[in-house]
Amino acid sequence: MGRNSSQLPSICSPSPPSRGVLIASYVLMAGALLLVMERSLLPGLLCACVGFQLTRALAGGITRVQRRPQGAMPERWVQNLAATVIVLAPLILLSSALSHTRYYIMDAPQQYRELLDYLARTVLELREKLPHDFTAQLPQGAADIQRIIANYLANKAGTLAIAGKAWLAAILHAYVGLLIGALAAVRPRILPSKPLTMALHRRISLLGESFRQIVAAQFWIALFNTMLTALFLLVILPLWSLELPYTPALITLTFVAGLVPIVGNLLCNVVLTIVGLSVSPVAAAACLAFLILIHKAEYVINARVIGQRTHMAVWELLCVMFVAESVFGPAGLVAAPLFYAYLKKELVEAELT
Repeated sequence: MGRNSSQLPSICSPSPPSRGVLIASYVLMAGALLLVMERSLLPGLLCACVGFQLTRALAGGITRVQRRPQGAMPERWVQNLAATVIVLAPLILLSSALSHTRYYIMDAPQQYRELLDYLARTVLELREKLPHDFTAQLPQGAADIQRIIANYLANKAGTLAIAGKAWLAAILHAYVGLLIGALAAVRPRILPSKPLTMALHRRISLLGESFRQIVAAQFWIALFNTMLTALFLLVILPLWSLELPYTPALITLTFVAGLVPIVGNLLCNVVLTIVGLSVSPVAAAACLAFLILIHKAEYVINARVIGQRTHMAVWELLCVMFVAESVFGPAGLVAAPLFYAYLKKELVEAELT
């Protein structure tokens, strides 16, 4: 009996993975992350993390809202309900957006003609003010502008098709990732028993913890960017007697897109510049200057806010962001804070830093 009791702890608590198993798990995790970057699967990975976290958070919220334990839904039902809401929400939002944008799509030819007329008037004003050497390079009117646009689109048709295919693939990967994350959040919680499975589970758990920290930091960054954009649209531009249309929608877009590091801020400021161009060239130039200023400032803002949340120095995160952007482009810039925060957690876990 005494011998069986002494053997009980070793049976109940699994032994830590061996050095070879740990190395194998590190190699597999590093290979998976590198594959994500090489095959442009980053939207899928990020949305898988988002789906997992949102499903768990929504399920926990539903459980807390239920007041009477005897009349509450079973935990499995709550999880399935949360996963269903997370999976269907993007489809509902997309269908709603398409129904609301139908008018704008049908009105696109008229808007195109108005834009051509506006560009033609702008070119005529420039021809009157600029020297002859410069005006000789400008188009003669709306017909020339339309021909230039048509030639440009014809020359760039292949590039535009590839870009459209890449965007569609990214959207599909993102939704599939969201679906995978939601399904993973409601799976039965069975603790792994095999050494390699345990080690990989720990790697994924550390990545999830890093993602939660990055998301919390990015929320404050998006809020800060939204405040700057609101100040620019509601205070600075009116001082110059310039006002952009759809200001509330642009401010809302700034916050929502700002939740995506770097790229989201760049996207919403490009929209700002296009809307500014519809008002006047001066407004477009002001929006473009604002875009450049905020885009460069976001390096420092990201590094400082995320660095405080993840205990990383500003200089090291800046270095990682610059290197990742040079190697992987904008995707590297988005992934750099998450991957480096995960690397730091692995180093702390291994007691190497």
